[in-house]
Amino acid sequence: MDFALSDEERAVRDTVRAFITREVMPLEAEVLRRERAHQPGLDHSEVRELQLKARKFGFWGLATPEEYGGMNLPAVLQSLIWTELGRTFVPFRFGGEADNILFHATEEQKREFLIPTIEGERRSCFAITEPGAGSDAANIRLSARRDGDDWILDGEKTFITGGHDADFAIVVAVTDREKGARNGGATAFLVDRSMGWRSEFIQTMGEGGPASLIFEGVRVPHRNILGEIGQGFTLGMEWIGKGRYTIPSHAIGIAERVLQMAIDYANTRETFGATIGTNQAIQWMIADSETELEAARWLVLRSAWTVDQGLDPRHASSMGKLYGAGMVNRVVDRVLQIHGGMGYTRELPIERWYRQVRLYRIFEGTDEMQRLIISRDLLRGYTKIGGHLA
Repeated sequence: MDFALSDEERAVRDTVRAFITREVMPLEAEVLRRERAHQPGLDHSEVRELQLKARKFGFWGLATPEEYGGMNLPAVLQSLIWTELGRTFVPFRFGGEADNILFHATEEQKREFLIPTIEGERRSCFAITEPGAGSDAANIRLSARRDGDDWILDGEKTFITGGHDADFAIVVAVTDREKGARNGGATAFLVDRSMGWRSEFIQTMGEGGPASLIFEGVRVPHRNILGEIGQGFTLGMEWIGKGRYTIPSHAIGIAERVLQMAIDYANTRETFGATIGTNQAIQWMIADSETELEAARWLVLRSAWTVDQGLDPRHASSMGKLYGAGMVNRVVDRVLQIHGGMGYTRELPIERWYRQVRLYRIFEGTDEMQRLIISRDLLRGYTKIGGHLA
């Protein structure tokens, strides 16, 4: 059993780390200043400039198939890269990406939506969550009614990431209420903002924020159906599933960065004539954090490994998402405690991370949903305890 990274994996990780350290981290002070002034940390043009620098560096479309100019990297490599991105709070992601379900588009739809999104010319958002349908995604109510060669969409989506800036939305709507969303009664539509939907910004405890999308008699051509009629719920679950290892991978990067900040602070901050790192209470917080960080790392890497092996990743990825999201919340909380009053101020990014990571236990599958999936798999015999070692 070999836990070492391959030479290629180590080289990719180190290259990304060098790029983040040299090109992205120097922007942190300005991002904090802007956010304290209630401004976006980076505007779209600045993000785009960084993405183009990264493209010259060799990173473009991590998960995008090579035929569209992407790298099509294995899931383990993607996980390692997401960890490196988590080491900075600057709102930056590599370019060349598109929603994974957009690859189900027709050739015409790919020209209109997929390729411009990959090239950064258009911005998308994915809309399935509703005021009454969060974890219970099958309970969606936004309706799509057939009218000749068009569909009429009515209803509301909420907590939509990127919804306020998106040029178009991938909207899952009910097309057959009798069947229900889970049983072929929901369909995905590609809906341009110009077709008439509007967005309303939602204030949250984090920086930036999601949006509510309002659809009032929005007319969408039949040709804008993504996939097939009745396939909407399946596509929605495919979209959500991708976040099951990217989110905890990002959490590992955050935990690495803040834990190092705690170690550095514990070795320099003095009270009562000694550094606080000599206190057992501080030592135990650091020890617990390192132990949980390493446990999360291997859970998440194994969930990515199952994807690369062509195995069903749902059980492993649910464990990785559940534990990784909880881990980073506990680690950031301890790091803030170690920093005391300074950790609570906006002079340091710790309180920002504290607000940011609280969302990780909610979006793209709450803790409770992950526990439901894990326990159901065991109780119904879909998997066995330690089955991956069989």
